[in-house]
Amino acid sequence: MTYYTRWTEDEIQAPVSQRKVRLLFGARQTGKSTLLGRVVGAEKNKRVFNLQDTSLRLSLEKNPAVFSEQLLATTEKNLTVYVDEIQKVPALLDEIQRLFDQHPRRFHFVLTGSSARRLRSSSANLLPGRSHLFHLFPVTQPERGVVGRVLPLPFPKGIHPFPQRSLEDLLFYGSLPGITQESAVGAARSLEAYAELYLEEEIRREGLVRDVGAFSRFLELAALSSGKVINLIKLSNESGVAKATLRNYYQILVDTFTGYWLEPFTESPRKRLLTTPRFYFFDLGVRNAAARLSPSRSRLPLEGGDLLEHWVGLELIHRARLLGRSYGVGFWRTVGGAEVDFVVKTPKDVVPIEVKWTENPTLSDARHLLNFLENEPRANHGWVVCRVPQARRLHDKVTAIPWQEM
Repeated sequence: MTYYTRWTEDEIQAPVSQRKVRLLFGARQTGKSTLLGRVVGAEKNKRVFNLQDTSLRLSLEKNPAVFSEQLLATTEKNLTVYVDEIQKVPALLDEIQRLFDQHPRRFHFVLTGSSARRLRSSSANLLPGRSHLFHLFPVTQPERGVVGRVLPLPFPKGIHPFPQRSLEDLLFYGSLPGITQESAVGAARSLEAYAELYLEEEIRREGLVRDVGAFSRFLELAALSSGKVINLIKLSNESGVAKATLRNYYQILVDTFTGYWLEPFTESPRKRLLTTPRFYFFDLGVRNAAARLSPSRSRLPLEGGDLLEHWVGLELIHRARLLGRSYGVGFWRTVGGAEVDFVVKTPKDVVPIEVKWTENPTLSDARHLLNFLENEPRANHGWVVCRVPQARRLHDKVTAIPWQEM
């Protein structure tokens, strides 16, 4: 299978991180093992612990000290130690800290994880002061060779970008790296398997939920509600699951990196704002599969706008998280009905963004952007992301751009 460059690749290999324990977190199938296999594969001296290997995992769960004993028995210097799915044996983090402290520079640890929940629930040592944390997400537009106008990401050196995909493919099948290389039929089947085998079975196997039937009902309704303001009372009535349990289920999705809360932008003192958050599944293809929605073009006339808005939201969330803690994404909605789909915060300014399905945007599509720009002093320019063939200036402070260039 062809290897495509990930934006995180340069970050995780940067000299500033070489002497730290490197932790790479992300949902399953985002390419963590592939990325770190490439990073670690370039090392001459390495040792790999794949904790998805049942016999190895059981051995280390029974006696975590075996991990340290095996490494100390080696004669190599500057040994790179790669541990895949560290959350499966959280006790290994204590062993890693001890080796890191007592044998400085002898071992270089690179770890992956797809659940922060098990690490926290086990009171696992997350190596404060000793680690650098990285995240991997589904493929972003910059990783397809487009820097973008909103939250631009620079190209990695020597980039081999993912191929561009049609808007329909992105809206129906999402952006998981493996899906990029499958046919439409194969992608649909892989996404169904992801929803069934991982979101339901593996989460249950990890002991995160007990009532898999209730969790399954929740998943379908949560997927259908993805990208919208969440009403837990309504969702509880529809699913038959208690509101407190629903909160826990949503937290499971956040902890396993399969979902995000999007909070409202509340910096403006001049408007009464709605403060209920939205929730987004981490990938649109996974969301569609969990919601049992078929990839049919007949859905686009009615649902195209919502799907495009969902995709843009995920693209912004992922870019902001890759750029660091000084960047963020929210939305703006007042009780009077004014609404801006997304508000991006950067160290320098605030950027409002509207998403429209139209191919021919007009100034009326920017009316809420202009309202926001008038009331937010840090906002200088707004964007309408749509299906327009070429960028168009709608107002001195508003530009409509093709979705590919966002």
